[in-house]
Amino acid sequence: MGSIYNKNRVFGSGHSNPSCTRTHQIGALGLIFTTFFTTRLVDQLSRSTSSSSFEYKSQNDGVAWAERGYGRQLSLKIYVYDENEIEGLKQLMYGRDGKISVDMCIKGQWATQVKIHKLLLQSRFRTRKKEEADLFFVPTYVKCVRMSGGLTDKEINQTYVKVLSQMPYFRLSGGRNHIFVFPSGAGAHLFKSWATYLNRSIILTPEGDRTDKRDTSAFNTWKDLIIPGNVDDGMTTRGTRFVEPLPLSERKHLANFLGRAQGKIGRLQLIDLSKQFPDKLESPELKFSGPDKLGRKDYFQHLRNAKFCLAPRGESSWTLRFYESFFVECVPVILSDQVELPFQNVVDYTQISIKWPSTRIGRELLEYLESIPDKEIEGMIARGREVRCLWVYSPDSEPCSAFSGILWELQRKVRQFHQSTETFWLHNGSVVDRNLMEFNKWKPPMPLP
Repeated sequence: MGSIYNKNRVFGSGHSNPSCTRTHQIGALGLIFTTFFTTRLVDQLSRSTSSSSFEYKSQNDGVAWAERGYGRQLSLKIYVYDENEIEGLKQLMYGRDGKISVDMCIKGQWATQVKIHKLLLQSRFRTRKKEEADLFFVPTYVKCVRMSGGLTDKEINQTYVKVLSQMPYFRLSGGRNHIFVFPSGAGAHLFKSWATYLNRSIILTPEGDRTDKRDTSAFNTWKDLIIPGNVDDGMTTRGTRFVEPLPLSERKHLANFLGRAQGKIGRLQLIDLSKQFPDKLESPELKFSGPDKLGRKDYFQHLRNAKFCLAPRGESSWTLRFYESFFVECVPVILSDQVELPFQNVVDYTQISIKWPSTRIGRELLEYLESIPDKEIEGMIARGREVRCLWVYSPDSEPCSAFSGILWELQRKVRQFHQSTETFWLHNGSVVDRNLMEFNKWKPPMPLP
């Protein structure tokens, strides 16, 4: 600005510089305008290619679903904690001895903990500057670590508390802008003290209800997100699926239920119903270990052999079978009254699935399903085919994916203002603790909010 200001002074006092001709003045003005507009253009280009902002230009690019339910502009900055940045974080990822590998944890229902972490590390919306972050992601693989014997429940609890006490930005917001993934039916209950420390944090989980064995659910629609379960990559990868769907006319059964009874009333009723009507309902006894264990390909070959895939609740209200059914193209029938489904801003589940009262499992259910014409079943399958991309964990470069849907949902959780019971602010905008120490001087470990 100083150089332009000086030139304007010269132009305003022509007699002070006799050697400055009108041609020189015009040339100088031209240079100024050229510099100004070039700078503006470069600035606009840099903003349009920013790693934290992405605008969808039309409804023909495969993202009409996002515009319909969320908007046109996805603008986020997410900081991902490094595993070496915080003492104890590696234990929550690899166990006390570091023997739990990523390959062990990227399989099964808990794989979303790993996949979301890996996708965020590659995301255009990742920032490496804490001070500019809208949200903070805390990578942990505790479900896998616990199931693999890497940590006990007590060790998980103690390590979480230790990790959180080293995060100044967690204390600053009371945890409101920190994201945690709990992918199994247990949800955030894997961290025994979640109600004390994560009661304001954003929890990503497929589990919207966990009250069957506990007095309270860890899920809160005000702050948390329902995410899709992890469908085997062998069924979601384009062109290389384990099995392909069968034409309706070639399917042997009206409906099937593939799962263990687990002592649950609804599941036991389905198994009993399959014995009464074996030509209509298939429910084989599945072996998940030993020489008769059902392989992944065999499982999906069974699943695709019916027009309807029944999805009752198990230990908790959500079931992976609901998501799997879309990739073998059978219509999912939800038999779980408390279930919560993801991305309800953009998906009309009445168009792609059926929800039937779990208290009415019996012959009536089979008669109802049998009454639905194949043409209507084909229509539901076709509409499900259009949205099943939202169950696939692929990079945000894909216009439709589970990860993209999660980012859109996270954007709705971003707050300009974060209040904590242990943070205070002064007239000049500086944030201080109870001792009036400014935030940039806080040193860990700190008492948690």
